[in-house]
Amino acid sequence: MNLLLLILVPLATAIAVLLMPGKTQVRWAALTGAVVQLVLSGGLLMAYRAARMAGQTTQMLFEQQHKWFPGWSISFHLGVDGISVAMILLTSFVVIAGVLISWNIEKMTKEFYFLLILLSLGAYGFFMSLDLFLLFFFLEVAVIPKYLLIGIWGSGKKEYAANKLALLLMFGSALVLVGILGTYFGTDIKTFDMMSLSAIHIAPDVQKICFPLLFVGFGIFTALFPFHTWVPDGHSSAPTAGSMFLAGISMKLGGYGCLRVATALMPEGAKEYSHIIIILASIAILYGAFATMMQRDFKYINAYSSVSHCGFVLLGIGMLTKTAITGAVLQMVSHGVMTALFFAVIGMIYERTHTRQVDEMGGLLKVMPFISTVLFIVGLCSLGLPGLSGFAAEMTIFVGSWQNADAFHRIATVVACMSIVVTAVYILRAIGKVAMGPIKAANVNLTDANWYEKTAAIILVAGILAIGLAPSWLVNLVDPGADFIMQKIGVK
Repeated sequence: MNLLLLILVPLATAIAVLLMPGKTQVRWAALTGAVVQLVLSGGLLMAYRAARMAGQTTQMLFEQQHKWFPGWSISFHLGVDGISVAMILLTSFVVIAGVLISWNIEKMTKEFYFLLILLSLGAYGFFMSLDLFLLFFFLEVAVIPKYLLIGIWGSGKKEYAANKLALLLMFGSALVLVGILGTYFGTDIKTFDMMSLSAIHIAPDVQKICFPLLFVGFGIFTALFPFHTWVPDGHSSAPTAGSMFLAGISMKLGGYGCLRVATALMPEGAKEYSHIIIILASIAILYGAFATMMQRDFKYINAYSSVSHCGFVLLGIGMLTKTAITGAVLQMVSHGVMTALFFAVIGMIYERTHTRQVDEMGGLLKVMPFISTVLFIVGLCSLGLPGLSGFAAEMTIFVGSWQNADAFHRIATVVACMSIVVTAVYILRAIGKVAMGPIKAANVNLTDANWYEKTAAIILVAGILAIGLAPSWLVNLVDPGADFIMQKIGVK
């Protein structure tokens, strides 16, 4: 498997989109590229599983390394383990759904699709990077398009939301860069190569300084409390596909960075600050849930719930058990698919009703049965119904958290579990008001989903069911990567 294809295909697609003469050609070029990305990610999954079954036990597979800046020991180093493959698969699902859901974009169609594809390129490169400088490069590639997507195609206070998002994420990037440079200068080998760094023991003093810089920097991308405030404004103002990419992919860059870079390279720092991480994650889980209860705008409901759900990712990482870390990865994939679908459904409803206020809707199940059915599925996934991905991910985190026998970890687990009740309240209340009850007079003649909207929804629903009904394939995929991280941490 040539990992370069997952960078070259989005790049070629972005260039092709710019060269297309008309909007129809632009759409089909973007969709073709997205389909190829999905096929490649599926091929990567099969190739990775085949390699593991054949007995390959190295930490990273399909490695490619080319010198980039030899004087600084910077290389173009790519490779994947099961955690990376899971994130790449998630990205390809969200990309194709985002392209389809944006089929009727009329304003600057070419530029819109170009930025979407550029986001996917940054995400693929980030998840495959085994060099800290290269990883930071792709992280930055995935930031700028978000600002433009919100600022140009957004709604509401889009300029404010775009600036707030860009400033906070740039602040996070700055912390990451300082942490990376601190790691480089704090080791004797003077390298950015993650495999070389993982093979040595970084000095405890360096870890205690660089770990919080890296964890907080990446944590800002995944709504770490109290740096989460960009999430509600950014998501609510972004166009539908922009919200899908932000919540489905971009927030996962932070969780992946917290796990792959901060925790795996600096295990002593992770153990030193684990209690603080758990406290902040628990606050985010409960705060996000209660804040969601107060919202009446459908997009704000999903945005604040994302703060709560991403808190589970950080909680799983902070618990430092293999089961909890596996659950954190499952939660990243589950939440990525689920929240992308939720924003897609909200976008479908808004295009027809021209409102996002829950109180102004009602009875949509009668006129939009497909859209309403998908809304029920994604809502039940969000509240953790067994058989859907949300339950499998959160339950794995709870079990892994409970494995820590001391009172602090047990109390934190119970506090996190309390959010389930709050989540059920706001999800059932919102879905009930939107889909059930008497239909509003203004909504009598609304139409159901188009073919491209149905295709996007079916793809994402398939992802939710694949994880919810048979999570073992994803657990087995993540298992070797989680094993390596636990070996570094030195906790069984």
